[in-house]
Amino acid sequence: MRRLFALIITVLFVSCATDSDSYKIDGTAEGMADGTQIFVYNLEDNNQPVAVDTLTIQQGKFSAEYPKTDKLMLGYLSFQNPQGSVVFFPENEDLKVTVYKDSIQASYVSGSRQNDMYRQYGAKIREINGQKRSLGQQFQQARREQDNLLAVQIQQQNAQLVQQETDFKLNFIQENSNSIFSLMVATEMLKRKEISSAQASDFADALPPKTATSKLAAELKATIENMKKADIGGTAPDFSAPDPSGEMLSLKETLGKYTIIDFWASWCKPCRIENPNVVRVYEKYHDKGLNIISVSLDRAGQKDRWLKAIEDDNMDWFHVSNLKFWQDPIAQMYNVKSIPATFLLDENGKIIAKNLRGPALESKIASLLGP
Repeated sequence: MRRLFALIITVLFVSCATDSDSYKIDGTAEGMADGTQIFVYNLEDNNQPVAVDTLTIQQGKFSAEYPKTDKLMLGYLSFQNPQGSVVFFPENEDLKVTVYKDSIQASYVSGSRQNDMYRQYGAKIREINGQKRSLGQQFQQARREQDNLLAVQIQQQNAQLVQQETDFKLNFIQENSNSIFSLMVATEMLKRKEISSAQASDFADALPPKTATSKLAAELKATIENMKKADIGGTAPDFSAPDPSGEMLSLKETLGKYTIIDFWASWCKPCRIENPNVVRVYEKYHDKGLNIISVSLDRAGQKDRWLKAIEDDNMDWFHVSNLKFWQDPIAQMYNVKSIPATFLLDENGKIIAKNLRGPALESKIASLLGP
C-alpha cells in the first residue's frame, strides 16, 4: 500500500511539474499531405527569427511541447508548400492551431487571450480594408462617369472609415497594453502618423511592468522622443549634408530670423508644383529675415537632375542632399514620410509650424515678418 501511495504521489508530482513547465501546441492541417514539414520560429522581443523546431504533419495533424517562459515572445509557423506563415503568441497555455491548405492567411491559433485577441484584430482590419477597396472602386467609377458630387461623398465616407480604423486601433492598444502585439501596433501607428507622439507617449507611460521593460517598449519610447524633436514646440535637430558644390552645410549655418526646412525632390511632381509659391514667398520676405534650406530626396547617381531642377525652378537659397532617396538620414531624423514637407523655425531653431504650403505659407510668414 505504501508503495502504491508513493507511486501515485510520484505520478501526480511529475504531472504537476509537466503542467507547470511546458505548454502544448496541437494542430490540424486540412488538406495537407503526410510528411509536410512545419518550421517553428520565435522572435524574442522582436529580434531576428530563431528556428526552434521542425514539425511533421501526419494524418492531418501535428503537435509539439515547449518549455514555458516569462519572456515576451512572438512565434510563427512557416510553411513551404503552400508558402505562408501563421503567427502565434506563446503564453504558457496550451494552444490549438487550425491550418487551411487553400488559405494559409485564414489559418489561426486559439486557446489563449492574446492569440484570440490577435485573431479578432486581424478580422476587423480585413473587414475595414475590404470596405476601403469597395469605396476605391466606387470612387473610380464615379470619376469615370464624371459624377463629382458622388466622388466627394465617397471621399467623405472613406475619411470616416479611416478615422474608424484609427479609433479601433487606438482603443485596441489601450485595452491590451500587456500584449507585445499592442506594442507592435502602437509603434506602427506612430510611424505612420496615425497617432501623435503625445498619444503614443500616454500609451507607453501606462504600460504594465512586464511590457514596459521589454525591448519593444524601449524602441517605442526612443521613437517617441525622436519624433518629439520634430514636433511643433521642439528644437529642430541639427544636421549637415553636401551642398551642390559638395561642401558640407549645416542647418545652424543657414538659420535666419525665420527659416524653412523644405523637403522635396526633382522627381516629386507636387513639390515642383509648389516650388513657384515658395519662390514667391522667399523673394518677398528674404530681405526681412526669411531663409530656406531645401533637403532633396533625389536618388543616387542623379545629382544632375537635382541641380537642373534647382535652376529650372529658380530656387535661389540653401540646398543639401545626400542623394539617398527615402533612406535620407535627415528625412528619417524629421520623420518625413511624404513630400513636400516643410518645417518653419524661429531664430533659435524652434519649430513653430509644419507643412505649410500655398496661401497658408505666405499668410504665416506675413504674420511673422509683416505684409
